[in-house]
Amino acid sequence: MGPRSCAMAEVATAPVLTLGNGICVGMLAVSGTAFDGPLWEYSNTPGAVHSVELRISQGFSPLGEWGSTTLACDATAVVDWQNADTGRSGTVSRHIPASNTSTRPVLVPVETGPGRVRLTVRTDRPSLPVSTDVVVP
Repeated sequence: MGPRSCAMAEVATAPVLTLGNGICVGMLAVSGTAFDGPLWEYSNTPGAVHSVELRISQGFSPLGEWGSTTLACDATAVVDWQNADTGRSGTVSRHIPASNTSTRPVLVPVETGPGRVRLTVRTDRPSLPVSTDVVVP
């Protein structure tokens, strides 16, 4: 029997602007993939099903990955989620160091179950939250 194919949907939000440690102004870039799974044994979350894996990085580099990064400061990302089909909801948080720029994003698994899901990303400091909707297969 061959490998099982996985249904996926891309996820992306507008940047989350935040105050980080001290008086630092920061920006979190958020993208990811919603999937049905199960993920293979060497993944970040082996065996995960009907979830979203977010890639969260710090700052912005106007010259791409080879240029310096601005708007990067330590912050804790908070992902609130609500599944409109099942009524389940939850929150996942993860510290995102300023050094985790676009070349080294932090992977954040969000176990939502299948259905229409609203994701809201904010920080534990004053921030401008952003939301997006995704169908998790």
